[in-house]
Amino acid sequence: MESQGQTPRLLEQVRSAMRLHHYSLHTERSYVDWIKRYVQFHQMKNRDDLADAERKIEAYLTDLAVKGKVSASTQNQAMNALVFLYKRVLQVPLGGAISAVRAGRKVNLPVVLRRPEVAKVISLVEGVAQLVVQLLYGSGLRIMESVRLRIKDVDLQMKQITVRSGKGEKDRFTTLAASIVPLLENQLRKVKVLHTQDLARGQGEVYLPYALERKYPKAGQEWGWQWLFPAREVSTDPLTGVVRRHHVDPSVINKAIKVAARRAGLSKVISAHTFRHSFATHLLQRGTDIRTIQALLGHRDVATTMIYTHVLQQGGQGVPSPLDDLTVEGGTRSAE
Repeated sequence: MESQGQTPRLLEQVRSAMRLHHYSLHTERSYVDWIKRYVQFHQMKNRDDLADAERKIEAYLTDLAVKGKVSASTQNQAMNALVFLYKRVLQVPLGGAISAVRAGRKVNLPVVLRRPEVAKVISLVEGVAQLVVQLLYGSGLRIMESVRLRIKDVDLQMKQITVRSGKGEKDRFTTLAASIVPLLENQLRKVKVLHTQDLARGQGEVYLPYALERKYPKAGQEWGWQWLFPAREVSTDPLTGVVRRHHVDPSVINKAIKVAARRAGLSKVISAHTFRHSFATHLLQRGTDIRTIQALLGHRDVATTMIYTHVLQQGGQGVPSPLDDLTVEGGTRSAE
């Protein structure tokens, strides 16, 4: 397939189909990579080799589980990419069952920080990254939801954030901490200055979703559509080739969190998502209803939110150890 020059055309077809269905650039790159691996695994030379899809997908997914020892989520992602290829791009229905060996699914309890740990890490994060982390914890946002916030999504008077096109392409409302309103007001002033400078240079236009820039050609320059956390420099949009200012890269936030966690001396391995886990767990500790937390987090199923109830069951399902019932007189002594 690669020798005849068809692979680039096929992959370009995949990219076009994904953009038509509004997949993120991150997902697009991931799917394209899985499709490349699939083609290489079966040593396909042309499009005719894509036939007999069910058997070939099954063999590839089984190899990922048995030899690659990938996680269940990774295997599912590969499966989704291949299903997209056949159904959306090649228009080939997958009628037969795909009975691949399934990767083992491991249930991991989320890493949660105590309130003093959250406060310490936040205090050690510097610059704009600190404000982003405060939103991760204070509003329960995912990292991409945070960096993609636009000016119009933050309502300082209502103390409310609108998350648009979150996971599953769903919109939702979540809370905004009153304590960071002054910080956000300061951030808005800085963004306003930057936007004014960009406009003076003939720029100041941001990416708009769902082809809105074709419907409203000047909307990308409007104040409400600007990123709340813009990047320091303009860059070339990989999808369109247009030079404009993008939002801050999530890697900047993740690096700042790692540095702060190391300086705080934490033994826990944390990421940006840890603050979202901590947000949910601390709300539960305060007595917030599980359905309310589900809505704030944007979970489709309350069962997903219920994982945080397990975190609250300290000490092995909330049962005190019998060792604590023993006394020194009963024969328990510290090691010498």
